[in-house]
Amino acid sequence: MLMNTHEARLDALRKELKHQELDGFVIPISDEHMSEYVGAYAQRLAWLTGFGGSAGAAVVLADATRDPAAAMFVDGRYTIQVRDQVDGRLYDYESVPDTSIAEWLGKHAPASARIGFDPWLHGKAWVEAARKALAKRGGELVAVERNPIDAVWEDRPAASTAPALVHETALAGESSQAKRAAVAEWLAGEDLDATVVSALDSIAWLLNIRGSDVDHTPVALSYIVARRDGTADLFIAEEKVTPELREHLGNSVTIRPRDAFEDALGEMKGKRVAVDPGNAVHAIFAALESAGADITETRDPTILPKAIKNPAEQQGHRDAQLRDGTAVARFLHWLSGEAPKGALTELDVADRLYRFRQECGDLRDLSFDTISGAGPNGAICHYRVCEETNRTLEPNSVYLVDSGGQYPDGTTDITRTVWIGPDAPPAEVKDRFTRVLKGHIALALAVFPRGTRGSQLDTLARQYLWQAGLDYQHGTGHGVGSFLGVHEGPQRIAKPAGGQGGTEQELLPGMILSNEPGYYKAGEYGIRIENLVLVEKREIAGGEGESMGFETLTHVPIDRTLVAPGLLAPHERQWWNDYHAKVRDLLAPKLDGEALAWLGEACRPL
Repeated sequence: MLMNTHEARLDALRKELKHQELDGFVIPISDEHMSEYVGAYAQRLAWLTGFGGSAGAAVVLADATRDPAAAMFVDGRYTIQVRDQVDGRLYDYESVPDTSIAEWLGKHAPASARIGFDPWLHGKAWVEAARKALAKRGGELVAVERNPIDAVWEDRPAASTAPALVHETALAGESSQAKRAAVAEWLAGEDLDATVVSALDSIAWLLNIRGSDVDHTPVALSYIVARRDGTADLFIAEEKVTPELREHLGNSVTIRPRDAFEDALGEMKGKRVAVDPGNAVHAIFAALESAGADITETRDPTILPKAIKNPAEQQGHRDAQLRDGTAVARFLHWLSGEAPKGALTELDVADRLYRFRQECGDLRDLSFDTISGAGPNGAICHYRVCEETNRTLEPNSVYLVDSGGQYPDGTTDITRTVWIGPDAPPAEVKDRFTRVLKGHIALALAVFPRGTRGSQLDTLARQYLWQAGLDYQHGTGHGVGSFLGVHEGPQRIAKPAGGQGGTEQELLPGMILSNEPGYYKAGEYGIRIENLVLVEKREIAGGEGESMGFETLTHVPIDRTLVAPGLLAPHERQWWNDYHAKVRDLLAPKLDGEALAWLGEACRPL
């Protein structure tokens, strides 16, 4: 009999914990690759608690009579969402980074407790912190052989068996052989024998393959061990391997079963092996240590070259943006006529936007679940619409839509905030929107010397909100992949580490990031303006040293109805006019009839 309530599932888990002689268990949103988005088979936290966000974790103690007996951990993006989706009778709500799972266990775990964790779902640093916290209470962290969630999840989906696909070299801009040669050269320079690559997007980039094993991210479940002689072992389920894949990989890549990966790590006695602690799970380190390998902890050597897009990837992204921008423009035109009638819901609108993208051609998937937020739902930064939360787009309200597509030549991500008429927006809404716009423009126009980090630019986007005593609880910009993850490191624009998780990675030409400041008034509305930008070199007359700036890649009208022109400086008006002139030039040949007329009106100079 299936467990249809989250309370029943929690009760079943507690019984299983007692069966495994555990006093508690930690449940993250993660898979064996520490992916941001995970396949249905790995959605353990959602199954147990009902939480639908992309980042979070829970701790469950076996003794339901303790206070607290369980807790949910989320950051500021999900403060509202977690309370809507997770039963407060069953779980306490904890805010990250104000607290951590390790700190919570150090305070609330029973003395001498045995707290379980799945070593294939947690990183090495997390394990060390949790062990240290539990040791203070005489407890221990126990690596389970079988995840207790899996033991009670009766209808758990199987992992995807979809075939891995070849990604054309013309789109990748560089052959897999050349990429592997660069990794081999790096290994030789570091006097290392091999590196374990476990991040799915790194594997996809290195081998020029893609897949459909994770919703919205075109990757294939697999692992790689790459060696300094340029050869590699790919560990992947046999049913995913096609003749085309074998031919593409050639003789230098040995294809082995995915379930042989752990045993292969056990064969590395005496080998000097590089492992990235940022994306390799604890089980990988444990297997290598047990084998007697000499482990070097260092960044995955594919991370930085993957982030720096080559000319083919840059042009591919521009081409994908043009198709995507055409779809979004058609959608906004349609929305302008239909939304004021008061009959559309968030789900209706998200579905229509998806169909516009399909009609523009070559769409392989969305790049994430569309954030379709009407009124107060727009104030939930990473809102995910479902039947239970679905709202009508009411006349005279704010609507926020954050969406993107996966195309063979690029990954897109765009947010537009629109006013649903017929009346004019309130002065407060226009003020907040214009402050967000001013921050967006300041970042778009930024010029900075080589060596600048994203954390140093973050203030540019927030300054006009700060002047009014306002802020937003998310980063300003994230990296974006090339027909890969919509969130890609190591580049990021955010408050310094310890605040919003900023990064010390310098911004380099070829990196793609989002520019997305926002403002959210809980219970009323949300505002965000997001374009993608490309870091490019800039020639500054009389300048000394290398300078850089941003090329804006996204070209879709921004809602002029929400702008308070009097708050814009002359250079900001000029940016608006120049931007919309380019939007008009790019999109007009793709539109006709009423949509073309709408574009002309939307792109009028301020």
